Amino acid sequence: MTFRSLALSNVRGNWRSYSAFFLSSVFSVLIFYLYASFLNHPDVVSGHILSADKVRDGMQFCLYIIIVFSFLFILYSNSAFLKTRKQEFGLFSLFGMTKSQLRKLVIYENIVIAIMSIAVGIGLGILFSKLFFMALAALLGMNDSIMFAVPLKAVWLTAGGFFALFLLISFWTVLRMGRTEIIDLLKASRQPKGKLVYSRWLVVIGALSLAVGYGMALMMDSYNFVLLALPILITVVVGTYFLFTQLSIVILQFIQKRHGLYYKRTNMLIFAQLGYKIRDNARILFVVSILSAVIMTALGTVYIMHVQGKQDLVNSSPFSIAYVEKGLHTHNVINPDDLQRIVKEGGFSFDHEAKVVGIGLEKYSITFDNDTSTYLGNGHDETNEYQRNAMIISASDYNKLAKEQGKPQIAVESGKLTLLYRNFDKTLFGSGKATGYINGEKLEIPVSGSIDTSVTNNWIDSNSLTLVMDDLAFINMISGISEDEQLVFYGYELKNWEKAAPIVENLVKLVPEDMNYEKDFNRPQRYSELNETVSLTLFIGMFISLLFFIAAGSMIYFKLFTEIQEDQAQFKGLTRIGMTRKEIRRVVVSQIAIIFFIPCVVGISHALFAMRSLDNMMNTSNWFYSFVVIGIYVGMQTIYFLLASNSYMKSMLRGSAAA
Repeated sequence: MTFRSLALSNVRGNWRSYSAFFLSSVFSVLIFYLYASFLNHPDVVSGHILSADKVRDGMQFCLYIIIVFSFLFILYSNSAFLKTRKQEFGLFSLFGMTKSQLRKLVIYENIVIAIMSIAVGIGLGILFSKLFFMALAALLGMNDSIMFAVPLKAVWLTAGGFFALFLLISFWTVLRMGRTEIIDLLKASRQPKGKLVYSRWLVVIGALSLAVGYGMALMMDSYNFVLLALPILITVVVGTYFLFTQLSIVILQFIQKRHGLYYKRTNMLIFAQLGYKIRDNARILFVVSILSAVIMTALGTVYIMHVQGKQDLVNSSPFSIAYVEKGLHTHNVINPDDLQRIVKEGGFSFDHEAKVVGIGLEKYSITFDNDTSTYLGNGHDETNEYQRNAMIISASDYNKLAKEQGKPQIAVESGKLTLLYRNFDKTLFGSGKATGYINGEKLEIPVSGSIDTSVTNNWIDSNSLTLVMDDLAFINMISGISEDEQLVFYGYELKNWEKAAPIVENLVKLVPEDMNYEKDFNRPQRYSELNETVSLTLFIGMFISLLFFIAAGSMIYFKLFTEIQEDQAQFKGLTRIGMTRKEIRRVVVSQIAIIFFIPCVVGISHALFAMRSLDNMMNTSNWFYSFVVIGIYVGMQTIYFLLASNSYMKSMLRGSAAA
């Protein structure tokens, strides 16, 4: 038997242990090839796909992430797998195999896995590349699809890069072999576990690190993000490491002292071995919990930004199409008949409309008793050449719009104004005064307070700020203003406005250039840009997150199979003392479940505090969307656990029966 045939035989014999590692390697190669094939696509290289620039940098960054992650993952997997084969290597040495021959055998095995992983990964990449290109073309808003191509540069870059990576790690790991005596190799699986011990100081450091990290996360907002982000990351990582290496032992010893729980049914068997499993797998559980937190936080952030971004657009622009005319019967901005015609021709219809008559407050300035700032109607410069005005509407018109939009209604004090102010800092103003010109006359009107809402679009110069006046005072004031000087706000809410960007582009062409600042048709276009950005980010990041997820699960799966011989021996011992297979299955599956879900629970905890920090920075509450992402992750983890536990039990039963 040659070394090559022996290497192939070893790979086949250990295939169940190798399978999770092989799957992760294939997936890494697959994703790397997909990204590389797009970046090296002939149409992208030649510049024919102009929108490719939107994703080029993101994909290149992901390629670096995949390489770094694959290096660490393969390095760990090789090192861990070699440790479990000490007895096997001891037998080879006993039968006369030299250390150099052992190293040669391991290198051959790694080459076999490398060639298989690269071949299958690139093959699947070529198979799914057209689907990948179609999805990218849709997200980039391209009219034509991206043609199918197999860039040779992408193939060679993927194959050469990963083969070099496997070889580099193989040589690194074999250089560390051969320092152990044969007798120690043969006795490796029989070494006593030793007593579970912990350091009180490290326990305290771990608990304090998590407490401090979580505390800073609760306090973090947009103002102190730069200051707190790195300390939070460091303290949480340190705390998580000591949680698994030190605090877990304290928790298990606490459970052992609760006799009512510990001696109930098969709990003693579960927790007795669990301590050693957690101790032996502490680093793996630590890495998996951090990966879980990264996955949930990253996907949750993108998802929340998409949902919250859409909600912010609706809140700041309550109507998808809005404009203000000066004069009750003028149509200087756009003719309503033309607007409705274009909307109808585009296949859209209105969900609801609004027409609100108001009073213009020109050159306004607003001051508040509890705030030193003065809010002026100036534009984007200090010369006051770019003038924006406020609009006063009646309380009845406000309450009518608020009811339609599901916003709070108000009662305005007689003779005073209430300010509608979309303030994301949630700082509401108290009483004050508004000064400005109405119909050429300078007036000063008391302001009773403000409310954090908006019922009309304020991205319009004549309505940059909305003030609400009680009906009686409003009627008295507007009666002295000619119809030509009165302002009229027109608002149209489209059904399926998210897809109305092309219609809006046609409407913009009808608006005279000098009237551009009296309209707000931007919501559909802004949403289209937001949706494109978020969708592309999610699409690109989803593959990396899925890679992390598969790798995290396979690390646990891989580690389980490295201990299967020990569990098989324990299984036979439990069978001899009368335990049924059902009871043994409960013990084993419970231990696997705890090993699988402890990192998941810790990752969820980290992600929830990260989401809370995100809420603080965005001044919103997005717990529902956070739990949606977490629920999806837990569901995927559960599926992975069921597959892994079922495979593990079959292998253990088969091995114990053969023994």
